Amino acid sequence: MTVRPCLPWPDKRLKTRAEEVDEITDEIRAIWDDMIDTMEAMPGVGLAAPQIGVMLRLAVVDGSTERGRAVRLANPEILHSSIELREHDEASPNLPGVSAKIKRPRAVTVRFVNEQGMVDRRDFVGIEATSMQHQIDHLNGRMYFDNLSKVKRDMLLRKAKKLG
Repeated sequence: MTVRPCLPWPDKRLKTRAEEVDEITDEIRAIWDDMIDTMEAMPGVGLAAPQIGVMLRLAVVDGSTERGRAVRLANPEILHSSIELREHDEASPNLPGVSAKIKRPRAVTVRFVNEQGMVDRRDFVGIEATSMQHQIDHLNGRMYFDNLSKVKRDMLLRKAKKLG
C-alpha cells in the first residue's frame, strides 16, 4: 500500500473520461488500497483513480468520522438523485489551495461493482453523496469547478495560478 502523487491540474488526464473496469482483480484491489492510503494522507473523503493517473473507473469514498470504512467502487453510476440540494465547500488535491461552494443533490443512489466483483447498489447521503458525485465527475473528466459559472471558475483558476 502506497500514497501516490496526485496529478497537477491542468494534466490532460484530468479532462479525460476513464475506462470501464472489466473485472475485479488483485491488481484492481491493490489500486484501491493505494487510493485509500492517498485519500487518508490528504486527508479527504474520496478519491477517483484518474486523480493519481490511473485511467480506470475506480473510486473510493469514506465520509465516516472514525475512518476505515471506505467504500470501493468500480464503474459507479448514479441511478437517482434527490431533488433537495446541499451546498458544500469542495476542493481537490489536483489543484491545491483553492475551493468553491458547490450545490449538489443531498442524496444519490449509486450502482457499482464492489470488491467481490458483484453489482451493488447503495444510497449515499450528505458528505458521502457530495463526494460520490465529485468522484464520478473525475471519472468523466470533470473537475468540481466545472460546475461553477465561467466567471467564478476563471477567478478560482487565476487564484490557484497565483498560489502555484
